[in-house]
Amino acid sequence: MGAFPGKRQGPERRGGPERRGGPEGRRDPEVRRGRARKALAAGGAAALVLAAVACGSSGAPGGSGGSGGTKVQGGTATFALPPTVVPNYIFPFDNSTYFSTGNSQYFQYLMYRPLYWFGNGSDPTLNTSLSVADAPTFSGSKVTIKMKGWKWSNGETVTAQNVLFWIHMMQAVPQDWGDYTPGGFPDNVTDVTAVSPTQLTMVMDKSYNHTWFTYNQLSQITPMPKAWDRTSSGASNCTDNVSDCANVYSYLNTQAQSMSTWATSPVWSVVDGPWRLQSFNSSGNSTFVPNGRYSGPVKPTLDKFQELPFTTEASEYNVLQSGGTGGTKIDVGYLPTTDAPSTGNPATAGSNPVSGYTLDPQYLWSINYFPVNLSSTTGMGPVNKQVYYRQALAYLVNQESVIKGPLHGYGYPTVGPVGTVPPTDYLSSQLKTNPFPYNPSKAAQLLSQHGWKIVPNGESTCQDPAKCGAGIKQGQSLSFSLPYATGIDWIESMVQQLQSNASQVGIKINIEPKPFNSVTEIGAGNCVATKSSCGWDAALWGGGWSFSPDYYPSGETLFSSGSTANSSGYTDPKNDGLINQTLTTNSLDPLYTWQNYLSGQVPEVWLPNGVYSLTEITSNLRGAVPQSSTAAINPENWYFTS
Repeated sequence: MGAFPGKRQGPERRGGPERRGGPEGRRDPEVRRGRARKALAAGGAAALVLAAVACGSSGAPGGSGGSGGTKVQGGTATFALPPTVVPNYIFPFDNSTYFSTGNSQYFQYLMYRPLYWFGNGSDPTLNTSLSVADAPTFSGSKVTIKMKGWKWSNGETVTAQNVLFWIHMMQAVPQDWGDYTPGGFPDNVTDVTAVSPTQLTMVMDKSYNHTWFTYNQLSQITPMPKAWDRTSSGASNCTDNVSDCANVYSYLNTQAQSMSTWATSPVWSVVDGPWRLQSFNSSGNSTFVPNGRYSGPVKPTLDKFQELPFTTEASEYNVLQSGGTGGTKIDVGYLPTTDAPSTGNPATAGSNPVSGYTLDPQYLWSINYFPVNLSSTTGMGPVNKQVYYRQALAYLVNQESVIKGPLHGYGYPTVGPVGTVPPTDYLSSQLKTNPFPYNPSKAAQLLSQHGWKIVPNGESTCQDPAKCGAGIKQGQSLSFSLPYATGIDWIESMVQQLQSNASQVGIKINIEPKPFNSVTEIGAGNCVATKSSCGWDAALWGGGWSFSPDYYPSGETLFSSGSTANSSGYTDPKNDGLINQTLTTNSLDPLYTWQNYLSGQVPEVWLPNGVYSLTEITSNLRGAVPQSSTAAINPENWYFTS
């Protein structure tokens, strides 16, 4: 968003990422197959979205996981979490530190449904049947949202006032929402009114692309129950008064950090999703049971759904192979890429080495990268600000080698700020191929042309500050620390390869293995915008950014000046202007113009988008495929067969 907008992703479940997210990329079906490639009338863009929904699954994004057998009511299904990715925040108003796929798609969304649900099979499109409101309607600059009348688990109705509660909190503490972009939602709305319990209206400050406003603005909202509108001293009224919201946020944020009380909390027990939390511990072991008042079209068949944490792929794989003989059985797990059968087609699995399971590659609607901090206070800040330096780093990432080698063929290159999978009309034809293929010679040439003395296997230094760039002093060396998320073998291999590649041109990278959550705490947000420490040079959490909850890849969340999710702190008036042009027109031409420009600026260092998960599904479990390109899981669709 996050992300593109989207969420920061953790290292892939099994092959390779929030947030706001592992490296994700996702599956293949085209969003607008057969449609006109460019100009879409305002109504036409929305119509295409709704058409996609009408043609999608009837409320069940996960279809059959196999064939045959008799459906069994009940049972407990287990799901293996990605290595070191442990839910650590339950409140669906995540700041940049907690804005990750592990917290939202794997955890919060099971209990607290966003206003609009995205995902039709593997297409990252609006799914109205799983949304708590009907599709928004637009009239000029006015937007109308009609609630469906779903229920909270305490018997109350999910109302327009519950939507207003979330929006008011966003207006009060925008800096504490990980997807906030100055000038975006809610800054671009001049009036929000709960007309009735079933209807809410908004007045935008100008007319926007309807698809963008739905996919990137309204998509952020999660209705919150009246039971949450309180502080430590009792009931409050953030629902009606923005002035009350900061104290309510402070109370809920404090409650959300008390992980030992999540399962018993009277606050977090009020849910509107298909599941409620029965037990949880700080290691990430979670048990969910059905919410009997869930109003959606697909009610859980299972008695329980459990999430199991693992510190490494190897530890998960040992349990997977055991088939439950050690007392723990995994029903939906993942195959480490080191053990994966090679493939010549990233979307197709090779011969499965695990008996009793079906192997299904999962890719997310995402991009992968690592940020270099343009505001670093270590001495590398002025260097990181140089476009030529970031381009040199891009030339040192051998994406194809990583995909063919440690990823065993399961991956796609990241070519810029728009994802390459699943195929969509959003990707510019100019970026069908990688603009920065591996080329150490070009990297060395860029550095030497800009005043650096190249010292292979040493540390190159600035010899001509006038050429090196503003703020760079003579003798400045090219050396920085790169903390990276551990637990994923291919990421470890990629980081080591990058370190070796960079040494050829005298860039010394000090790699530092750390848990995913530790890496995101270091480099998760714009240190200037979030007023946090800028004493870091780069951070590689493994998964870049998934386009969620911003599904239209216009870039305002991730690349606009001042955005809290703009981890590198990249700022460029031309880029801001090009992004703004994508938001107010329904033609895709501005989107192409923007990404063509930004890909060459290398605001982040592009990395291969490895398979998010080489998912292993036990043979008698149905409903787990097709897997969503949004990373969301829907265990309410799952059932066992006999």
